[in-house]
Amino acid sequence: MTSFKRWNNIVGWAVFAIAALVYLMTMEPVSSLWDCSEFIATSYKLEVGHPPGAPLFMMLARLATLFAAGNPDFVGMAVNGMNSIASAFCILFLFWTITHLARRLVTRDGSQLTRANVWAILGAGIVGALAYTFTDTFWFSAIEGEVYALSSMFTALVVWLMLKWEEEADQPHSSRWIVLIAYMMGLSIGVHILNLLTIPALVFIYYFRTTEKVTFKGIVYATLIAGAILIFVNNIIIPYTVYVGAMLDLFFVNTLGLPVNSGMVLFALALIGGMGWASWYTHRKGKVVWNIILLSTTMILIGFSSYAS
Repeated sequence: MTSFKRWNNIVGWAVFAIAALVYLMTMEPVSSLWDCSEFIATSYKLEVGHPPGAPLFMMLARLATLFAAGNPDFVGMAVNGMNSIASAFCILFLFWTITHLARRLVTRDGSQLTRANVWAILGAGIVGALAYTFTDTFWFSAIEGEVYALSSMFTALVVWLMLKWEEEADQPHSSRWIVLIAYMMGLSIGVHILNLLTIPALVFIYYFRTTEKVTFKGIVYATLIAGAILIFVNNIIIPYTVYVGAMLDLFFVNTLGLPVNSGMVLFALALIGGMGWASWYTHRKGKVVWNIILLSTTMILIGFSSYAS
C-alpha cells in the first residue's frame, strides 16, 4: 500500500505536469471570443462582471495579473496562464479519483494489491486523465480567460475530497472532510455554480459507504435528500441571504437613517455568529448530525461571502 501511494503521487504529478505544459504552450496569447475579454478586463481593474458575477474568479485572476509586472500587454496572458494551471490541477484530481475507484474495485473482496494490479490501476488513471486532458471542450476552456477552467478544478477537487472521506469514514473526525467540501462548494459559487451538480453524487457516495444493505427505498430517500440539499443551497442560501441582508440594509438606511451597508454588516455578523453558536451548542450536546449540518452550512456561507467584494 505504501508503494502504491508513493507511485500514485509520482505518476499523478507527472500527469499534472504534462497537462500544464500542453495548456501553457497552447493558451490564447490575449483573448478569445465571448466573455473572455470582459473577464480579463474586470479582473485587472477589480470591477463587476455580468450577472451573476464571479467575484472569487475576479480576485484570483487579479492576483495572476500581478505577474504581468504592470504591463497591460501581458494581463490576458497572465489570466489565461492561471486557467491553464487550474485545469492541470483538475486533471490531477481526476487522475487520483480514477486510481481511487480502480483500487477500491480491485480490493473490494479483501484482496491485496499486487505489482500487476498497481500498474493496471496507474495505467487506468493515466489513460483516463490524459484522455480528458485532450478533449475539445475542456482543452478550449483550459486556455482562455473564462470561469469554466477554475470551476472544473473545484468540481474535480470536491469529488476527490469526498473519496478521501470515503476512505477514512470509519476513523474519528472523518467528518472534517465533509466540512471542507462544504467550504470548497461555497468558494466555488464565487466562480460558477456548476459545482452544485456534484451534490447528488456526494450524497450517494455517503449513502453507499454508510449503509450495510442498499435498498430501493434507501436510494429513493438518498435522491430526495440530494434534491433537498441542492434546492437549499441554490434556491435559499444563494438568493435569500443577500436579499434578506439587502432588505435589512434598506430599513437601516431609509427608516433609521444609518450609513449605507450598516444593515448588511449587522446581518452578516448576526448570521455567522448565530451559526457559529449553534455549531458550538450542538457539539457540546453531542448532536453529531446536526453539528455537521450546521458547520457545513456555515462554511458554505463563509465561502459564498466572496460576493461581499
